[in-house]
Amino acid sequence: MASLTGQDVLHLADEQAIEVVQLQFTDILGTMKSVSIPRGELARALSEGTVFDGSSIEGFVRIEESDMFLRPDSATYLRYPWQPKTARLLCDIVRPDGSPFDGCPRTALRRQIAAAEAAGFNFRAGAEPEFFLFPLGPDGRARAETSDQAGYFDLSPADAGERARADIVGQLSAMGVAVETAHHEVSPGQHEIDFKELPALEAADLVATFRIVARIVAREHGLHATFMPKPVFGINGSGLHLHLALWQGDRNAFADPAAADGLSATARHFIAGVMTHARGLTLVANPLVNSYKRLQPGYEAPIHIAWSLSNRSPLVRVPDERGLRTRIELRSPDPSCNPYLVLAAALAAGLDGVQRGIEPPPPIPRDMYRLTRDEQKELGIEELPRTLAGAARALRADEIVRAALGEHITRQILEAKEIEWQIYESQVHGWELEQYLMSY
Repeated sequence: MASLTGQDVLHLADEQAIEVVQLQFTDILGTMKSVSIPRGELARALSEGTVFDGSSIEGFVRIEESDMFLRPDSATYLRYPWQPKTARLLCDIVRPDGSPFDGCPRTALRRQIAAAEAAGFNFRAGAEPEFFLFPLGPDGRARAETSDQAGYFDLSPADAGERARADIVGQLSAMGVAVETAHHEVSPGQHEIDFKELPALEAADLVATFRIVARIVAREHGLHATFMPKPVFGINGSGLHLHLALWQGDRNAFADPAAADGLSATARHFIAGVMTHARGLTLVANPLVNSYKRLQPGYEAPIHIAWSLSNRSPLVRVPDERGLRTRIELRSPDPSCNPYLVLAAALAAGLDGVQRGIEPPPPIPRDMYRLTRDEQKELGIEELPRTLAGAARALRADEIVRAALGEHITRQILEAKEIEWQIYESQVHGWELEQYLMSY
């Protein structure tokens, strides 16, 4: 996204005959929220912010301190191609006195980016979100089934969602979003659109924007784009693989041509930091009860806290490219997560490794799913939490990740997710009825 000033935004809005501007932000759980203002209010919104009731937003403030302000980020201005008289601006949340609100996910990521800059690094990220396209029924609700029987990289007619996916890419490109590749994924009805590496805040903005665009375009095709991690039993779920790198000026700080594996000490320490805090950041990366149906052996989602060169089964993979393209791939997050918070947590974890000079264990070249329990124990390989409740306990125990999120966000996430787990545990599920109703 181009760097724009407030004056640039006002000029563009005039040139494009914009009538309505949507001021957008995410709540703590990652849901996009929006309030619309007429073009005549844009100048004031840019200079003073726009007031809203923070007590009505999940995890923000109490009713007795409800007034909050949206501060638009002029660099995020985009016009909607499908609604040419409407534009959007992403916003930071601030208090009435203008101070940053510690419950704003975008602000949490900004804090960690500033910490990286203080240590001499710029943090960049690329995202690979996967999603399913399911048909909408007559009642407007999606059905978790598809006539699409395509597999990895298949084309139409096997890929029934190819036209919708192409339209999603087309709309994103018309908005100026840098799409790298798009293709059908392994599971029937599953798709992936990959984005180029960007400064971390822009990367998080892009993921939040993409989820909205994908759903709008899919609905025009009679489909629903879902970012639920595991909507169908027995096939691969959807991940949000994140490609991460630290830079120093125009130099990739993860690259070292003199090293046998091409990785610098900074890269190794960053990997070690991510592994050290992997359990603690899991609740942020995998925030739903359903997330842990994806994190199961045999479905290409990592459950082991290990790293590798190219091997895709561990938590962290180092793709083959080196030089300016050197990066690590964090494979555990899923597309239901809040992109701002997961990048903030991953950066804090990696920086902790860099600052403390933590060394990672040797990379694991083998398929992690084929390791026996004894081999896993011998190699000292731990596993990610296997339930939402376990992930909540791990977050409580991780001071670095909690500090990255901030006290307010940590408290609100833990409260919301522990309630979610309690509700899930108390429900009677379809599997139980099938297994037990007629037998007991």
